[in-house]
Amino acid sequence: MKELAERFLLHLRSKNFSAHTLQGYGADLEEFADFCQRRHADTETAFSPAFLRSFLASLTNKQLARNTLLRKIAALRSFTHYLLEQGTLTQNPFKLLPAPKKEKRLPRFLTLDEVRRLLDTACQKGPLAARNRALFELIYSSGLRRSEVTGLRIADMDFFNGVVKVLGKGNKERFIPVTDEALKALQDYLSTRPNPQPQDALFLNKNGKPLTGDGLAFIFKNLAIQSGLARRVSPHSLRHSFATHLLNNGCDLRSLQEMLGHKNLSTTQVYTHVSLDQLKDVYQHAHPKNKEPQI
Repeated sequence: MKELAERFLLHLRSKNFSAHTLQGYGADLEEFADFCQRRHADTETAFSPAFLRSFLASLTNKQLARNTLLRKIAALRSFTHYLLEQGTLTQNPFKLLPAPKKEKRLPRFLTLDEVRRLLDTACQKGPLAARNRALFELIYSSGLRRSEVTGLRIADMDFFNGVVKVLGKGNKERFIPVTDEALKALQDYLSTRPNPQPQDALFLNKNGKPLTGDGLAFIFKNLAIQSGLARRVSPHSLRHSFATHLLNNGCDLRSLQEMLGHKNLSTTQVYTHVSLDQLKDVYQHAHPKNKEPQI
């Protein structure tokens, strides 16, 4: 089973699946392979509806978050489709297995004051202050994913037109506007680098190597603590904040979908939530009873 899973992952890698997806699917399929090994199940048995039902039941007993469970099922479904295409399987067992519905959760976002606190903390003195400020400004300016930020090259920045070229999910390229503040922060950061070249990574770690996704998450975690934020903050928090703040200030969904790199508009619609304060403000100005003169 593990050998089949390795072939499947090589197949996904050849189709330019992201490193994050490959890592997640690899862990999920390894868990399934271990389950098969403990029960001495061959390929035919492992992909029977009854056996898959028992595996899914074992996952349910672990009390995983619904979306984590769905990701594991998605990995197994994709693996099954691959085996069907290769002729290893002749029937799709998932036709008899209903999938649980995806849990709808509002994305966590920061208020404007919290974003300012993060940016102010990133700008504090230190050898990496210029880099940290450029990082935070760019992500909040353009709503980039963690993998998109760490995959940027200096040549991807168009300082003249004020846009950044991003290679997103599915190896799809898109151009996103960048604020003047973010462009200035990036120029200030690059001016601290010795002889930067167009094909060099845009962001480097403290050792002068390309910044990784884990390194980026570590930076955010530390700066969130230093800024005194009570909640957990990640690069995705700024991406969520970017989307939420744009919508709250009049950006249309289609434009936001393009900037975020979402395949489906339904994915972008999760950001249509608004704060309670904004709802109250709209209510106060719109409800006819609130417009009546007080006697």
